Amino acid sequence: MAVATTTDKSSSNMAITQYDHDPDGTSAVDVAWVDMRDYGCFIASFFRTVGTSALTYKILANSASDGSGSDVEIKAGSAAPDAVGDYAFLECTAEELLSAGSDLRYVTLNLTLATGTDEGVVTYIRHMPRHAQASLTSDSIA
Repeated sequence: MAVATTTDKSSSNMAITQYDHDPDGTSAVDVAWVDMRDYGCFIASFFRTVGTSALTYKILANSASDGSGSDVEIKAGSAAPDAVGDYAFLECTAEELLSAGSDLRYVTLNLTLATGTDEGVVTYIRHMPRHAQASLTSDSIA
């Protein structure tokens, strides 16, 4: 029998978002810029769904919410998710952002795929919120 209560423990302490990454090209792409103002840590993952080519990925920080300012590289990935089903994680802390520049508030995962047919799913997890609150993580149904 299913439990009748609603559980919102983890989703009140983490903001988790997923993105379909199908750039149809080989240029570096910023997946999505997110605000780190009220979070202590950022983790991004890339899960390969199509292709086996080389991949580079890094966390960039910026003072502008749309990435239009000057990018600062915070971390670069070293694991090579080069087969379907492979995945890799990359993480940074708010302290690392602060040490790289006092006005760096927004982060993105920047991906470069070697072929235009490769695809994957990117997951962002921002956790250690300053104030836990209901539905930091929520469903996205089109």
